[in-house]
Amino acid sequence: MRQKLVIGNWKMHGSLAANAALLDAIKATPANAKLAVCVPFPYLAQCQSLLAGSQVTWGAQDVSAEVRGAFTGEVAAPMLAEFGCAYVLVGHSERRTYHGETDAVVAAKALRALEAGIVPVVCVGETLAEREAGQTEAVVARQLGAVLEALSIEQLDRIVLAYEPVWAIGTGKTASSAQAQAVHAALRAQVAAKDAGVASRMAILYGGSVKPDNAAELFSMSDIDGGLIGGASLKADDFLAIGNA
Repeated sequence: MRQKLVIGNWKMHGSLAANAALLDAIKATPANAKLAVCVPFPYLAQCQSLLAGSQVTWGAQDVSAEVRGAFTGEVAAPMLAEFGCAYVLVGHSERRTYHGETDAVVAAKALRALEAGIVPVVCVGETLAEREAGQTEAVVARQLGAVLEALSIEQLDRIVLAYEPVWAIGTGKTASSAQAQAVHAALRAQVAAKDAGVASRMAILYGGSVKPDNAAELFSMSDIDGGLIGGASLKADDFLAIGNA
């Protein structure tokens, strides 16, 4: 049975003082799910210091598709590994939308993370216009397909997927449990077409306005293995409640 995983995405929030209080509260209370936080680059050292030895793991929100070189402002996967990152988000909708990241770039970033021993959390999802046009499964299949083509079976067995409908991120709107389950099932079937064993083991998370009051229903779906949590991950009580859901 796949273990439930709940990852907090702090986005561009945090301060050293606020982070310390939040991390202390999170690591002091065991949750039913495996917990992790993906934080801004400047706070990775703080997470490494405060969370080492706890049940909470940490990671970054992005990684370069390059390993080294004249790429000002970029952060390479081996650098993240030096700070003990277990996870890194790749292809988050905000990166795709605001920074023009293509499916090919996302696949390259996933590969760089794996080469450094870091689990890439590969994010896929459709816009409201794409959903209303009936293109949801085609869009996420295209996004996932680029990653499937770039990775070996062994590498594919080490990634996490996250379905995040763009229209439900930070909007207060949430896909119904049935809507989310349908997309998760389609994603798992697409992976199964390449390797059924990998598909059965792969964690597929839901991201999109997950809160304590809707987490239990979402997580009860057969193909939803946890959540990628935005705003609620900045409040210890809410994040832990989601973990316990």
